[in-house]
Amino acid sequence: MVTNPVHGLPFLPGSSFTDSTKTAFHRSQTLGYRNGYAVVRRPTVGIGGDRLPYNQLSQAELDELANKAPILTYGPPRQAPPAEFVPAHVAFDKKVLKFSAYFQEDVPVSTEEHYRIRQVNIYYYLEDDSMSIIEPVVENSGIPQGKLVKRQRLAKNDVGDHYHWKDLNRAINITIYGKTFRIVDCDRFTEEFLESQGIELNPPEKMALDPYTELRKEPVRKYVTPSDFDQLKQFLTFDKQVLRFYAIWDDTDSLFGECRHYIIHYYLMDDTVEIREVHERNNGRDPFPLLVNRQRMPKVLVDNGKNFPQCVLEISDQEVLEWYTAKDFIVGKPLTILGRTFFIYDCDPFTRRYYRDKFGMPDLPRVDVSKQEPPPVKQELPPYNGYGLIEDSAQNCFALIPKAPRKDIIKMLVNDNKVLRYLAALESPIPEDKDRRFIFSYFLATDMISIFEPPVRNSGIIGGKFLGRTKVIKTFSPVDNPIYYGPGDFFIGAVIEVFGHRFVILDTDEYVLKYMESNASQYSPEALASIQNRIRKQDAPAPEPENKQATEEPKAQDLEEPKIQDLETLIDTIQMHLKDSSCKDNIREAFQVYDKEDSGFVDKETFFKVCDSLNVPVDDSLIKELIRMCTHGEGKINYYNFVRAFSN
Repeated sequence: MVTNPVHGLPFLPGSSFTDSTKTAFHRSQTLGYRNGYAVVRRPTVGIGGDRLPYNQLSQAELDELANKAPILTYGPPRQAPPAEFVPAHVAFDKKVLKFSAYFQEDVPVSTEEHYRIRQVNIYYYLEDDSMSIIEPVVENSGIPQGKLVKRQRLAKNDVGDHYHWKDLNRAINITIYGKTFRIVDCDRFTEEFLESQGIELNPPEKMALDPYTELRKEPVRKYVTPSDFDQLKQFLTFDKQVLRFYAIWDDTDSLFGECRHYIIHYYLMDDTVEIREVHERNNGRDPFPLLVNRQRMPKVLVDNGKNFPQCVLEISDQEVLEWYTAKDFIVGKPLTILGRTFFIYDCDPFTRRYYRDKFGMPDLPRVDVSKQEPPPVKQELPPYNGYGLIEDSAQNCFALIPKAPRKDIIKMLVNDNKVLRYLAALESPIPEDKDRRFIFSYFLATDMISIFEPPVRNSGIIGGKFLGRTKVIKTFSPVDNPIYYGPGDFFIGAVIEVFGHRFVILDTDEYVLKYMESNASQYSPEALASIQNRIRKQDAPAPEPENKQATEEPKAQDLEEPKIQDLETLIDTIQMHLKDSSCKDNIREAFQVYDKEDSGFVDKETFFKVCDSLNVPVDDSLIKELIRMCTHGEGKINYYNFVRAFSN
């Protein structure tokens, strides 16, 4: 290395010499690591080992000396604690400076523009001194936009220096990769940060606009159409303006004809007509939208056009003398289009305004075309054939799949298990039928009647069920409106005719008496009088015979006459009458609990107490007769014979 240690001599050949003592000519290391982080170290010696002539103190030491106040100390000074170290990526995390800028780009291949202005945003990231340039995306611009320069440290010059936030300001130009960007403004955070660091900001500038883009924003040149009315003016004036009319086609005069609704559209832009059909739900027709496609409608044809087949006639101005126009469509008047007459009964509000402004028709009232439906035809039922009930037979006329007639649920719930029983005799000229007795059971829940004949030994007549549950029609009632027997028709002395058989009511049980007493309004005075006579006979004292056991007669309120005195016959009758009863189980064991001596007899109070606990129908006329036959002595009842009637 050639040096000139003597000051004042020119640095010329012959006036300088080489220092042979210097052997190290490398550059000092300026990079190092401290606490695991790369730091910049200021060199202390230059090339050749010469000491650099400037202060070797760090910036932190200089700051500490500047802020240190002189104090009186005794002894050696104490070492100050080191300041807390905060890395840059922590101190400036997520802190970004934003600058608004633009650059000019040449357009050499276009005749409409020579250059364009492209607006960008420059972002400076404080944590690592990196920068990125992003251009906002403009839709349908045809230019690749978005991120122009990805995030990196950008070189400032050829020496290798990088851009620092101190180099950025408003109203300056910066060159990045050969493009010059003009910074015009920054956001509020950037402004506050730079002012806090002591940087004086330039006043903001107005963002430059692209001249071609501004040219495209100018309104399109307007052309004035001649005042004479023509088809082009009609198209431009009345485009998308349609008159809507509501019409009907009444074809009820023809066979299988009907009244159908249509919507007529008249297009003002070209005087065409379209007819659309209004479809109703479940009308049975194909959902075809149009009856007549959009076309001009002829009003008056030439003479040759009238005779020519319309299905193959190509209608033009030569075949038509007059076309339909808007003034031909008037609310409340008929209109014949292609041989079909339509009646216009209403229009929409736009059509009303158009006719008021164009033709001076202020009122176009709506015409009521609704037809009153004819009165419903009364359904006549066929004559009753005599099979089953008329209500059941009538259900076959109401529906294809018949349903059971509706029942009075409230009546069935209130009168459930309520049965009125009567004793009746058959009125017949045959001598063998005079001694036959029948038990009528009237069910209040369903108004049905069943007849049971108690079997009598050696009578030659098989007893049992005479009539199942059914409603019985009175003889004088009409067939189409039958009247059934009710509770008020049954009383002592009444004649009941059941399917050709006449019965005379002889007696009732006590439940019927209680029911008639609580529902006296349902019975006639004759029925109430018959009950009063029965009660008088019951209360009248009867002459006591000498031998009470042998000559005891049944009481008047019992349903069976004195002829039913055979105990075995009565037991068989009760078994058939109560075969479906639920009171057969454990009846003998219940009586044996109270019969401690196993004598077969219990007193009346205990007997009726057991019967009440087992739901034994003691009010039944047959059960009453059995209790009378099983009574012996002073209030004792033989329950052995009584239980036999309830055994299987």
